[in-house]
Amino acid sequence: MEEKKEKLEDMFGQLETVIQDMEKEDVSLEDSFELYNRGMNLLKRCNKAIDEVEKKVLVLDEDGETHEF
Repeated sequence: MEEKKEKLEDMFGQLETVIQDMEKEDVSLEDSFELYNRGMNLLKRCNKAIDEVEKKVLVLDEDGETHEF
């Protein structure tokens, strides 16, 4: 079974939700640590996805040929 890749936009949305939850006044210390860990995990996954995209970016030269960036 092929693993479905997460979209960057979805991960950014999840990260935004984590940040909003951390900013709430009534969040407990335990919940803050859990949210922090979830956010750091999301950041790592975002960075990995961005690195993969950067490796696939092709540059078009003046002759119309493509080269990896």
